[in-house]
Amino acid sequence: MNLKNKVAIVTGASQGIGLAFCRALIEKGVAVYGLARNPEKLDTASTALGESFHGLPCDVGDVDKVTKTIQDIVAEAGRIDILVNNAGIGFFASIESMSTQDWGRLMSTNVDGVFFCTRVVVPVMKAQNKQDGFGGHIVNISSVAGLIGNPSLSGYNLTKFGLRGFSDALMKELRYDGIKVSGIYPGSVATEFIQGGAEAGEWKVQPDEIADTLIHILEMPDNNLISDVVIRPLRPPRG
Repeated sequence: MNLKNKVAIVTGASQGIGLAFCRALIEKGVAVYGLARNPEKLDTASTALGESFHGLPCDVGDVDKVTKTIQDIVAEAGRIDILVNNAGIGFFASIESMSTQDWGRLMSTNVDGVFFCTRVVVPVMKAQNKQDGFGGHIVNISSVAGLIGNPSLSGYNLTKFGLRGFSDALMKELRYDGIKVSGIYPGSVATEFIQGGAEAGEWKVQPDEIADTLIHILEMPDNNLISDVVIRPLRPPRG
C-alpha cells in the first residue's frame, strides 16, 4: 500500500507503542485518528504530532462509543484504510488473587475492544474494495504472550491467545474482500505497559522498532500479505 494520504485509526494511541505507530504513520503522510481513554494524554500527543493527528477520547470497551466515534471518522475522512487494534492492558497476578474487576477490564479492553472496532470498520473496507479493488489493512497487536503461557499472566495470556485465533480466522474470512489482516507479536518492549512488571531495560525492543515493522507490513504490495510477525529482543537476561 502506498501510505500517502491514507486514513488510519490507531487505538491505544496516547502512549507507548501506539504513540510510536501514530508518529511513524504520520511521517509517511497518513492522516491518523488516535483513540485512547485519557484526554490529557491525547492533547499531549496532538501537540507533539501536529495537525495530521486527530486525538479522540474513546474507551474501546464501550460499544456505543466505539460505533459513534468510528462513524464520525468515516463521515469526516470519507474512508478508513488502516485499523491498528493496539489498545491493551495487562496485570501480573496469580489466578486466585486476580479480582473479577481486573479480569473484566482485561476482557473489555483486550478482546471486546478489538471486536467492537473491527466490526464497524470491516463494512467500510468492503465497500472500498468494491469501488477501488483494495479494501484496506487491519493490524492486530498481540504479544509473545499470545504464543506461550506465563506464570501470573494467565488472564493476559488468555486475551492474547484469543487475539491470535481471531486474527487468523479474520485473515481467512476477509482476504477475498481485499482486506488484509496481520498480527504482530512483540516480546519484551521498553514501555510501562504491564502494571507491576519489570522496569524497562536497554535489552528490550524499542517502540519505534515495532513501528518500523508496522510500516513495512503496510507498505507491502497489495497482492502480498504478511499475516504474522514475531519480534523478540536478541539478548534478554539469562535465567
